[in-house]
Amino acid sequence: MSAVATAAPIEARGLVKRYGELIAVDHVDLTVDAGTVYGYLGPNGAGKTTSLRMLLGLIRPDEGSARLFGRDPLEEGAAALDGVAGFVEAPRFYPYLSGRRNLELMAALDGGDAGDRIDDALETVGLAGRDGDKVKGYSHGMKQRLGIGAALLRDPRLLLLDEPTTGLDPGGMRDMRELVRRLAADGITVLLSSHIMGEVEELCDRVAIVRSGRVIYEGDLDALLHSTGQRYRLRTTDDDAAWDVCSYRAGLTELVRGHDGLTFAADEREVAQLSLALARRDVAVLALVPAAASLEELFFRLTEGDDEEATA
Repeated sequence: MSAVATAAPIEARGLVKRYGELIAVDHVDLTVDAGTVYGYLGPNGAGKTTSLRMLLGLIRPDEGSARLFGRDPLEEGAAALDGVAGFVEAPRFYPYLSGRRNLELMAALDGGDAGDRIDDALETVGLAGRDGDKVKGYSHGMKQRLGIGAALLRDPRLLLLDEPTTGLDPGGMRDMRELVRRLAADGITVLLSSHIMGEVEELCDRVAIVRSGRVIYEGDLDALLHSTGQRYRLRTTDDDAAWDVCSYRAGLTELVRGHDGLTFAADEREVAQLSLALARRDVAVLALVPAAASLEELFFRLTEGDDEEATA
């Protein structure tokens, strides 16, 4: 088996991009394994799109290297993009042409048997019934789906999607998530750049979180969600009294009060002692259940705290 066939879909080492004194991407390392849906997360301006442009060879890094299936786009040009597709920022089309005609032009540029995939691509993205309409009449969500349809003409093994649900209404976001699930189920590796935590938590196997151009977490999503230890959610008949009890117990950490009760981190022994302490205060427990931290909660901790907290 060739080295290209066995290489990871994406390997980036030490990527750096500077614009004057601004460091947009700061020594980023990434490895995306075949068959995964990989979330590349960060607030707006964190350097996600710049990183994707370097991965695809659209801009040259100031330091470091990027390889797609073992090939460097800057050295091998279009050959390195064989089996790779997607879009960075919003896809662009000729608005005065139909969706099908746009795909026909793109297929002609790609050559080979790309034109034979147009019908399947339109069916996959749910535009088979609107392929004759001019793109200027498409909604934003339809244009995003047409962008993925254009990517599918290349019969990709790796799909890079930059904020594919930005600007979509809830129905459009749901449809896009379902589409990404179907593509992943077909064996396509997906790199999903996003700042929307809900879709990442639903779709991704692994994540990298970027802050000010640096990767501050990279690993399995499940490992991240459970990295803060065992958390619990508590509802009682008297949450004011429960708050007082919890506040004085040293074994409880990360205590937070919300509109639906309290959350905290603790081990099982401490939770058992808490139940007894609440009973002594005549506070009845309505619910005491394990509750893993949400990705959104962890994301804000990592990207909005000070640098020392983020590193920890």
